[in-house]
Amino acid sequence: MIRLPALSRRLLHLLLPVDCATCGVTLTDDPVAFFCRSCWQHIRPLRGPFCPRCGRPFASTLALRYSPHHLCEDCRSRKPAYTQAYSFYAYEGTLRDAIQLFKYGGKVALRGALATLMKDAWRNIPNPHVVMPVPLYPTRLREREFNQALLLADHVSRWLRAPLSFNNLVRMRSTQPQTSLRKAARRTNLRRSFALRRPPEVADKRVLLVDDVLTTGTTVNECAKALRKAGSGDVYVVTLARTL
Repeated sequence: MIRLPALSRRLLHLLLPVDCATCGVTLTDDPVAFFCRSCWQHIRPLRGPFCPRCGRPFASTLALRYSPHHLCEDCRSRKPAYTQAYSFYAYEGTLRDAIQLFKYGGKVALRGALATLMKDAWRNIPNPHVVMPVPLYPTRLREREFNQALLLADHVSRWLRAPLSFNNLVRMRSTQPQTSLRKAARRTNLRRSFALRRPPEVADKRVLLVDDVLTTGTTVNECAKALRKAGSGDVYVVTLARTL
């Protein structure tokens, strides 16, 4: 028997046809808003081995066989401030389409489905004392009307039963979008852009930073620097996806 929500969606699609945001097929039995079942089921978690620091997948499956703590070239040349980063999917295909709809298209109805993807791919990550989203600058937050990292972090904190702190770590100045800059400029663009309003709240605490996409890692690294400066303990990073 078809459950009522699924039946309701089918009836709604008959009245107001909607196409899959990835393949363009007209939706009928869509498991997730804006996407057909086939496209959504093609989202697959990243496979290791991963860099033990930044979480970048190594090209060779033998990369860590004989040296399990071997770091990637970027982490060896410029050690990140965070303890370890985890990214669960590649930023491509249907997932990229979904994140862009969520982040830039205001389709906040996708937050549950995206958070579930994180939960399904969750690895052995140390339980934190506090969960924090990567913050937006107030001007950007007013433009977007929500912080996508906060919506994901809210789900994560509830699964882990860890407190969510959403207004302690703040972005102090407006900066150019990281995607518009070259790699060298990205490192300086965000320098000293983050701070803690209440440093004692993170003193010696294990912090889990949450964001949607990891690109160069500069943003989460600058957040980790601010947390370390405030006296935090280990800082772990989780992102739904990462560019490869």
